Amino acid sequence: MAGFTADDQEEVMSEINMVPFIDVMLVLLIIFIITVPVMKHAVNVELPRASNEKEQIKPETLNLTVMADGSYAINDEKIPDDQLAPRLQAEGAKQPQPDLHIRGDRDVRYERVAQAMAAAQQAGLKKIGFVTEPKPAP
Repeated sequence: MAGFTADDQEEVMSEINMVPFIDVMLVLLIIFIITVPVMKHAVNVELPRASNEKEQIKPETLNLTVMADGSYAINDEKIPDDQLAPRLQAEGAKQPQPDLHIRGDRDVRYERVAQAMAAAQQAGLKKIGFVTEPKPAP
């Protein structure tokens, strides 16, 4: 231990070690050099504004009634047999197509209901339904 004296141990080191500070600064500089151009190259797009409510276009309902005597009525308006097909043709050409609800009387012959269904099919109506009344509860 020949080079150390008591005076050497009592001296305080007055220099700051700059190497770790420089390393940290270089790493931060590299991170900023990489991330800043990525943030600046954003594309500005003006997006449309829309509501979140679903638009509901309800087609009208066409009620075709086959009465007990075999006559037809569309929306409670009696029509002769020869006017049924042209009226259904006109309704089938509408956009959106109306829903056809067929109401058949309990005492009508099935043949009259089948003729109405055939006329609706030939007219191009796609949504055809039957309206019935539920049985009364016992």
